[in-house]
Order: sequence, then C-alpha cells, then structure tokens
Amino acid sequence: MPHAVQVLLLLGLIVASAKVAGAVSNRFGQPAVFGELLVGLLLGPTLLDVLAWPVFIGPAGDGRSPSTLLPLVRDLSQIGVVLLMFIAGLETNLGEMRRMGHVAFWAAVGGVALPFAGGAAVAVWCGLPLAWEGLFVGAILTATSVSISAQTLMELGVLRSREGTVILGAAIIDDVIGILVLSFVVAFARMNGRVDFASTGWVLGRMIVFFALAILLGGAFGAVGRWAERIRVSQGLVAMVLAVVFLYAWSSEALGGVAAITGAYLAGVLFARTPFKSRIDAGIHPLTYSMFVPVFFVGIGLEADARHLGGRILFTLLLVVVAIVTKALGCGIGARLLGLTRRESVRVGVGMISRGEVGLIVAGYGLAHGLIDADVFSASVLMVLATTLVTPPLLRLAFSPRASRPGHVVEETVAGPPVNDR
Repeated sequence: MPHAVQVLLLLGLIVASAKVAGAVSNRFGQPAVFGELLVGLLLGPTLLDVLAWPVFIGPAGDGRSPSTLLPLVRDLSQIGVVLLMFIAGLETNLGEMRRMGHVAFWAAVGGVALPFAGGAAVAVWCGLPLAWEGLFVGAILTATSVSISAQTLMELGVLRSREGTVILGAAIIDDVIGILVLSFVVAFARMNGRVDFASTGWVLGRMIVFFALAILLGGAFGAVGRWAERIRVSQGLVAMVLAVVFLYAWSSEALGGVAAITGAYLAGVLFARTPFKSRIDAGIHPLTYSMFVPVFFVGIGLEADARHLGGRILFTLLLVVVAIVTKALGCGIGARLLGLTRRESVRVGVGMISRGEVGLIVAGYGLAHGLIDADVFSASVLMVLATTLVTPPLLRLAFSPRASRPGHVVEETVAGPPVNDR
C-alpha cells in the first residue's frame, strides 16, 4: 500500500475514533479529552498497537516499519499543540484576571508551588535525577485544565458563584505561571547542568528581549489584521494569523530560548486584544479541533506504553496521589488565607485538580525534547487520566451540600456554547 494512502487511513482512523470516544465520554459525564486519551491508549502499544498492523507496515521487503508513520503523527501533534495553546491564549481575558484579584492569584501560586515541589520530590525519591527529570515532573504537575472544571461548573449551575469565579481566574493565572515555569525549566536544561551567573543572565536576557519584542510587535496586530482583510484572497485573515502564530512559536524557541508553545500562547493573548478575535476563533477553532487536536490526544496514547512502567508502578501511583493532594491543598490554602471560607476553599482546591490538555502538552514536550524518558511520560499520561476522571465527581460532591440546603437557589449561568467544545 502506498505510504500516502497509509497516512490517509491512519488519519481517518484517528479522527473518527477520537470523536466517537469523545462523544461516549461526554455521555458518561466526562470531558471529551478523557475519551480521546483513552482511545489513544487502546490504539497504542499498550493494547492494540495499530501501527504494527500489516496495513500500516506495508508488504514484506519494502523497508517500511511502524516508525515511518509515528514521526508524522508526532509532527502533526506538535502543530496541534501550538494551535491549542494559541486558542488558550486567545481565550485568556486579561481584564477578567485582574478583576479576580488577590484570591485567584494566590490560589494559583499555591497550586503551582506545592505541586512543583511535590512532583520533584516524588521523582527524586523514586530514583530520578533532580536535573532535569525531577524538575520537569514538577512542571507537569503545575498544570490545570480550565475547560474541564469550567464545563463541570456550568453543568452544576455554579459558574458565577464566588468559588466558580475564583476557580476560573486561578486556572487562567495557573496556566500562565505554569508556562513560565516550563519555559524556565527548558531554558536551564539547555545549559546542560552548568548553572552560573553568566549563563543564567544570558538565559534571562534572551527571554526578556523576546517577550519585549513579541509584545511590542503585538501592538501592530490590529493593523496587520485590517490589511489581511482588505487583500483579495480567500481566508486572508486566518492565513495571516496562522503565519504569525507559527513564527511566534518558532522565534520563542529559536531566539528566546523558551518553549514554542509559549510563543503560541503569547500570540493568542495579543490577538485577543484585537477587534478580530471572534473571527479568528471562528476560523482557527474548527481547523484545530476537527483534526490537529484529535491527532494530538490520540497520538499521546500511541506513544504511551503502560508496559514501559515496569518498575515505575509505585512512581505512577505516588504521582497520581501527589498530583491530587498538592493541587487541592495548594489552591485551597491560598484561597483560605485570602478570605474564603473553609467550604469555599475546599471547592476551589477540588476545582483545580484536573491537569487535562495542559499537562499533556507539557509531558509531550518533555518526551519530544528528551527531558523525560518513555516510562516517566507514560506515568504522566496515566496521572492526567486519573486527575481528569476524578475532578467532575469530586466537584459535584464538593458543591452538593450547598445545592441541597433548604431555600438555596443555584446561581444561573449565561447560556452559551459548550466550554469543552470538541
């Protein structure tokens, strides 16, 4: 079978299975990302290992192996990561973040600091070196999935409650801090363990210059968008935005020394301030979620092999427990210290547990750049699955006493499109 035909068959299988699994997952009250991850594990080497099937290997003697398709899936997954982080930036409301105030900020800080320290400690205790696998495991645990918690809060009718507002604000800030943590870990890892003032200053200097130039150029995005709309070419605005996103992603890594997803996220934040935000989202969103994001999530499963865990079973179990406990405690304590009641703080902590797509993005980046091994990556995927699975029922449990009080009326949310629109 020709290689191009194999690619078409594989992409058709991945996209169709991802959407069916996402629909089934939603049917059972779970976010679509959980089903997409699960079907990836089903298709991957953990169970079915579809890339080893004869239809994807080719006839004997042609020199083709499953590895010829896996690099393609990885490349498409990386595009999906960049677009996904761009959309996350596009949906970041800086004004809303400021309005949340100190409660959301310190809840987010606690939800980053404690999981980062806990993840690094578990990694070191299980025999991994602190630099750089231990630090990167800590970076993976800092993430929080906004979409999963927001969808559950909307279903419970408490999105506009005090706790819901803090959860969403803290999750946004958490993602920003988490991306900065990832960027610093990646940047210092590239120094090959040589930490000195000169090299540290060089790393920080490159980052500062990149962010300054990127933000400065972002001020011209409105004018560039108006020009793209005037030229006589189909989808000129969307094409221009894609070009800018890819250039920002490239320059953040090649010039700024930080992760490519940081540049994509920053481009999203800057485009969100232009009058074209809704039209950009209408063009980028279908492209991203119809193909590239399903390939990314299913591709995670195609690379994660639970059979690689071997002696990492204890590490995986500890990682799951630490991921849940440290995020709930860190965010809950931060909210409690800034004035929320004990019950409200517990709800905030529970609402921040899920790692979702952000944790997968960080783990996938670490595997692709050699910062973590396959067994640590597989353990991280299972951790993401576990935290994604437990968050909706725990949130329902945390809010149930309030909803069941006599005379209590649950606050209504504004009708709109599903938060977890996949």
